[in-house]
Amino acid sequence: MSENTGGMVVLYRHLGDLQVAYNKVLVAVDLGKTSSAVIRKAAALVAAGDAELHVLHAVEPLSITYGGDIPMDFSSIQDEIYQQATEQLAVFCADLAVSEERQHLVIGRPEVEIANMAETLGIDLIVVGSHERYGLAILLGSTTDGVLHSAACDVLAVKVALEG
Repeated sequence: MSENTGGMVVLYRHLGDLQVAYNKVLVAVDLGKTSSAVIRKAAALVAAGDAELHVLHAVEPLSITYGGDIPMDFSSIQDEIYQQATEQLAVFCADLAVSEERQHLVIGRPEVEIANMAETLGIDLIVVGSHERYGLAILLGSTTDGVLHSAACDVLAVKVALEG
């Protein structure tokens, strides 16, 4: 259900007959080209409902990405990726004045880590980006699908266009 408040839409979740605004929103971003659009959408929802905004990025471990097929120590590369992600996350959050304590960077499978962080923080709504998938990506699934099926709270998928 939504309520029109002068151009802004306030979303509510239902608890029986009681309508309660979302209090804590977690936006999960991949720090790619579409992240700004997803964060802006989540920020608009938070502003409309006077809620708390948290931003999360999950860095997928290189050992998972390469499946252990390459006999090499990835720790220094993983540390560098983590550092770069920290800096990028701070840039995305600076424009929206998201405090450091509400910026979350974790290492792990994104669909698992997003759901875990939402539970840890007591999140009411998770906002993720979603785009069309083609070919093998349809069969393999997506982070958005994984979050939708594993999260204990509501999930909002923001449709974003990939620019080629």
